[in-house]
Amino acid sequence: MTAQLLNHRAEGPASAPPLLLGPSLGTSYALWDKVAPELSLTHRVIRWDLPGHGGSAAGLISPGATVGDLADLVLGLADSLGVERFAYAGVSLGGAVGLHLAVHHPERVASLAVICSSAHFNGSKPWEERAERVRREGMEWLLESANSRWFAGDFSVPELVRDHAEADPEAYAACCDALGSFDLRERLPGILAPTLLIAGREDPATPPPHLREIADAVPRATLVELPGASHLAPAQCPEAVLTALRTHLDGGAKRGMEVRREVLGDTHVDRAQARQTPFTARFQDFISRYAWGEIWTDPTLSRRERSMITLTALVAHGHYDELAMHVRAARRNGLTPEEIGAVLLQTAVYCGVPAANSAFATAQRVLAEEAEG
Repeated sequence: MTAQLLNHRAEGPASAPPLLLGPSLGTSYALWDKVAPELSLTHRVIRWDLPGHGGSAAGLISPGATVGDLADLVLGLADSLGVERFAYAGVSLGGAVGLHLAVHHPERVASLAVICSSAHFNGSKPWEERAERVRREGMEWLLESANSRWFAGDFSVPELVRDHAEADPEAYAACCDALGSFDLRERLPGILAPTLLIAGREDPATPPPHLREIADAVPRATLVELPGASHLAPAQCPEAVLTALRTHLDGGAKRGMEVRREVLGDTHVDRAQARQTPFTARFQDFISRYAWGEIWTDPTLSRRERSMITLTALVAHGHYDELAMHVRAARRNGLTPEEIGAVLLQTAVYCGVPAANSAFATAQRVLAEEAEG
């Protein structure tokens, strides 16, 4: 029997970099209506509903749920769509899910944006009280304060308020349980994904100090404060949120191009860029953003180690033109000709003597050219 998935909506090219968008408590994926279509021009945007909200089944969550439980549902959705690694942006509870994923599943999160959210939500007591009352009285009493909690001034989005009214009380209360038990402050320094924090200056629920606390703890995080924005910033200030997200998401491609030039050299990259056409442009962006902007920048392995692994993989698959390029790259990354020879000798054992023979010929030609140059 197939496990039930979170209700979701996917937009944008299936081949584009995936971007998951998480909602705030009491809303549906309609929270992203003014932002997602623009983001889908460059990304495969997947926005999802919390259990009991929008089109997601209430039975996906139980009393005493945690943010980790919600994160597992998001990973289940990603797995079902064939999405292994993704950028993530979330509002409030959706942002907490993103923080949990970045801490507990760093291999899945390429970049993170946390919007009008927090690493903690002021302890369990207020959420226990809200959950208890919702279970007893339903959702009606919350509607009177929805606009003041969500928006600044006289602004309102009737569709989101209606989503609030239609949320399943038991599922909503279970989400309150998750918020009440959430506290990730001690784990924030371990987040390695490029991280953007967006705070609404008029947000009464998670005011700017909550986002500043995350920004101060997460290495190299960026904080943006939006004037005039309250708790549901993507609905009230979509242009500002879109600008911040675009800048953040494009950072991987920019850094990737820098690393690509450092490893392969300007001459090679300039030649590849000059040959770029509208047909190949997305592939070139994919290389810069993922191969160079995420894999080669991951500090787990040194560039020397990555060069040795790359040489071995290219020999194994017989990609000798690419091998020549990466022999040059290996020299830039500090490998000596003797070390390159040792790597290729290793491939003779595990990839086969004929493959290593061709690899030695390629490498010898490249090293001779470099010596002459």
